[in-house]
Amino acid sequence: MTNEHSRPTGALIVADRVHKSYTAGSSTVDILHDVSLTVSEGEVCAIMGPSGSGKSTLMYCLAGLERPTGGDVALLGRSLAQCSRKQLAELRRAELGFVFQSYNLMPTLSVFENVALPFRLRGERVDRARIEEALSSVGLSGRGSSQPSSMSGGEQQRVAIARVLAQRPRIVFADEPTGALDSRSGRLVLSELRRIGGAPGQCVLIVTHDPAVAASCDRVVFMRDGRLVDQISNPTTASVASLLAALEARSETAVEEAA
Repeated sequence: MTNEHSRPTGALIVADRVHKSYTAGSSTVDILHDVSLTVSEGEVCAIMGPSGSGKSTLMYCLAGLERPTGGDVALLGRSLAQCSRKQLAELRRAELGFVFQSYNLMPTLSVFENVALPFRLRGERVDRARIEEALSSVGLSGRGSSQPSSMSGGEQQRVAIARVLAQRPRIVFADEPTGALDSRSGRLVLSELRRIGGAPGQCVLIVTHDPAVAASCDRVVFMRDGRLVDQISNPTTASVASLLAALEARSETAVEEAA
């Protein structure tokens, strides 16, 4: 359990007994059950678990994209429960980066314009040198005038990574960032995420189903039925796969017994 007085030095993400439920008609469905988690600066942390374990819901709550039903989340020492919608939007634009499997590129904008879009949304001058540096770092130097529709899935994901890099966020949230990529593009994306997360004052949180992706992280936390149930530091592909298989077997057994 985490509270305001026990937060470790350098904690950038702190979840304190986060609960999330949804109401469907007269029924209430609990998704997260009092989840407490801390991610520190310089850390790349992965969240894994069987399908339906609450991984993505937890990430959306941690990122301020959804409000928890109970508990609190603090980012960079700031309680999200105390933030208005406008303040949350400003925090996301200024300090957070997002990498999703769907890329979220604007098809009518060029690659350069897509990477520059957050600058324009904040009403800031577009930093051309920073954007070109970000594109170069993901192997897309000279592709600024290209349209997303002319690019492969791996290239589009690299554009999304470049957009994050250009903003230099403190925290990056990545939901299945390599799920639709070939192995080469996946390795490049992971390399960039590790570079971001390993820097002082920054961290990365990744939701993934891939043991190899999780093994590239500093720590892996495991969820089952909306709860954090285990974690591995300095993970290997084998150790992650073994624990994930055990959790999935338990979930299947629970479903069979309930039936």
